[in-house]
Amino acid sequence: MTSPRPRTLRAAALVVGAAVAGLTLAGCSATNPITTQDQYSASDGVTFSLGNVRGSNLHVLVAAQGDPGTLQGALINDGREDRSVTLAIGDEETTVELGPKETVLLGVSDAGEEGYAEVTFPAVDAPPGGLVAVTISTPEDGSIDVEVPVLDGTLPEYASQVPTAPTED
Repeated sequence: MTSPRPRTLRAAALVVGAAVAGLTLAGCSATNPITTQDQYSASDGVTFSLGNVRGSNLHVLVAAQGDPGTLQGALINDGREDRSVTLAIGDEETTVELGPKETVLLGVSDAGEEGYAEVTFPAVDAPPGGLVAVTISTPEDGSIDVEVPVLDGTLPEYASQVPTAPTED
């Protein structure tokens, strides 16, 4: 009887080692969820979903607590019907009209252009770094309250977007 050659043993050990490593690595993805499939707020704001309407990157910009604030982000209508979306902070509210499959960006810099809407509130009772409750509603789907982050003009991309309080003469 002849014994196996050292090369054959080495090759067999390499194949077995590769198979064990492959099974071990495959086991990691079987027991851990794939996080890139999870939806999350990837920016400074938050998201919401109400029926066919979604919100993306919603945040409020203010200079200081009690000053006027502007709601920034996007509203998306995934449905095939028009939607009237009412956004409210406290007793103050604004309605944004969304056509079917339309996205409207919220902000002040391009508010006069199509596809943009300005949503400004006269006073926001939350300081920068805090949260403010924004009530979002549609006639078809009811309403939800979303805790939206309050930011100021510290970040350069928001510096020109912060509304200023009216001056008293």
